[in-house]
Amino acid sequence: MVTTSKVSVLITVTGRDKPGVTSALFEVLSAHDVELLNVEQVVVRGRLTLAVLVAGPADVAGGTTLRDEVQSAIWDVGLDVTIEGSDGLPVLRQPSTHTIVVLGRPITAGAFGVVAREAAALGVNIDTIRGVSDYPVTGLEMRVSVPAGTYRSLQTVLATVSAEQAVDIAVEDYSLSRRAKRLIVFDVDSTLIQGEVIEMLAARAGVEGKVAQITEAAMRGELDFEESLRERVATLAGLPARVVDEVAEQIELTPGARTTLRTLRRLGYHCGVVSGGFRQVIEPLAEDLMLDFVAANHLEIVDGMLTGRVTGTVVDRPGKAKALRDFAAAFGVPMEQTVAVGDGANDIDMLTAAGLGVAFNAKPALREVADASLSHPYLDTVLFILGITRGEIEAADALDGMVRRVDIPD
Repeated sequence: MVTTSKVSVLITVTGRDKPGVTSALFEVLSAHDVELLNVEQVVVRGRLTLAVLVAGPADVAGGTTLRDEVQSAIWDVGLDVTIEGSDGLPVLRQPSTHTIVVLGRPITAGAFGVVAREAAALGVNIDTIRGVSDYPVTGLEMRVSVPAGTYRSLQTVLATVSAEQAVDIAVEDYSLSRRAKRLIVFDVDSTLIQGEVIEMLAARAGVEGKVAQITEAAMRGELDFEESLRERVATLAGLPARVVDEVAEQIELTPGARTTLRTLRRLGYHCGVVSGGFRQVIEPLAEDLMLDFVAANHLEIVDGMLTGRVTGTVVDRPGKAKALRDFAAAFGVPMEQTVAVGDGANDIDMLTAAGLGVAFNAKPALREVADASLSHPYLDTVLFILGITRGEIEAADALDGMVRRVDIPD
């Protein structure tokens, strides 16, 4: 019995993409006794790179006839082709260990070059790169292989690069867990909405400056949140309850908020808010946004007037983490499959409890503990951290006739 040895050959086609390239190549391959081991293709701005790995008897896969016929077929359609042996290489790459997402408006070549250089200095190999967004920011996602024991060093050095190059950089595990997130909670003030509700109420009571100072100190972690909340609410005593409804009508969502929630609902996420703000203001918003759950404080109202007190358990820093855990338990979602997004020091426990904690235009105390930090004022940048692309978002919106881009000043 004669055993015919097999060899592997890598065929790489490059050039201007057009219909019929793949069929022309496979028409030749199908006429020879070769096995298909792997195919990878990418098209960037109409430029095609198609790689096909085949195996077969040495006199076929490694012979001149196959090579000549492949070259002739590809040249006939106006593209270039290279053919090289690939014996001893694995058929499929080992999966990447992590992703690095870089977001900027813009991302300069210099900034991206620094990211690549610092990663390489730690022995991190870039396996693939793809664009995830061109609006409202440019987003690039790298799947990388990080050597054991290097992850923390990579996080540290890229945090420095992020600050120096004015881009957002998030490093995450690339595993099934990244694609298995099922529940997300947002802080409300300065995260889901623009501004702070209590400051809007305080403006009606003529105490905006005093309340703003207390809020800032609390968000920086300099004051106990419950104490600061009660102190701020006390300044609202005597304010007519109708003012709460008026303020609720004036709330402005953070740009990208509706897109974010609409997209996450399409993906089957449970979506909600966990806020140190007030239910009377948040519940109409939650109903409008079709949220699944709300945790917030309750302003006491007696005879149509605010008393300057809150009733019930205060949703403070520990309370926010508890609310996240309660919501996850109610929906049967493991904590590693949860996401929390916030901006202040009172969100620290909630973000550290979540499977993925995202700091959104956040205070330094929160950025230090978050898994990812975003500095652009568009909430839909959260989607890119989750591996969702702008193309996927707009393709889904197009089915509902909802695609709309607003001009953003440079």
